[in-house]
Amino acid sequence: MTTKKAQAKELQLVRDYLTDHPNFFEENPDILEAINVSHDSGKAISLVERQITIMRDKNKAISAQVEQLIGTAKNNDQLLAKTNQLVLKLIQAKDLNSLIEALDTSLKNDFNTEFYSLTLIDKGAFTSKTSANLISEEDAKSKISSLLNAQKAVSGVLREEQMKLLFKQPATSIGSVIALPLNSSEPLGVLALGSSDADFYTHDIGTVFIDYIGALLNELIPSHLKA
Repeated sequence: MTTKKAQAKELQLVRDYLTDHPNFFEENPDILEAINVSHDSGKAISLVERQITIMRDKNKAISAQVEQLIGTAKNNDQLLAKTNQLVLKLIQAKDLNSLIEALDTSLKNDFNTEFYSLTLIDKGAFTSKTSANLISEEDAKSKISSLLNAQKAVSGVLREEQMKLLFKQPATSIGSVIALPLNSSEPLGVLALGSSDADFYTHDIGTVFIDYIGALLNELIPSHLKA
């Protein structure tokens, strides 16, 4: 047997023994204190010091993870509270204009939405002036039919003509969008949120919030149109 193979076998025997006897160093503290291991600083330290350093690093990592979880929980609580407030305001709106104003104010002030658009298809049901972005059925079919026919929210970068139709401003100022089709018995329009950050609304972003608000709008908008 070569020297290297013999050393490897002896090393494995030592490893196996220590694994099977985890209390070895506790029962033999003199050996523990005599063992030196290298440190990032280049200095030799005892195994006890090394273990303390490792535990300290692990504790720092765990503390950072706990702080992150607490921060996430607080953010989720705040988001839920703001969402509940928005839902109440939408339900309490007396007419369509009040509903749109409540949605606009909340998205901009409470949720800090950089760009926002509620685009509705004008089929002659709007009896009074509204702050919603009204578009003709012809524009809806020719420019945003892919969004209206989508089964879920569409996120990422939209075509330039779609961006201009939805947000009424140059598409170059908006880097990414999440757009949700609104439907009752027929297409109503599109609820769209935008960001100047091209990586903000990506294909893997969560859609729970916009889906929730969209489902509510699908019920409330037709009721106001009939009033």
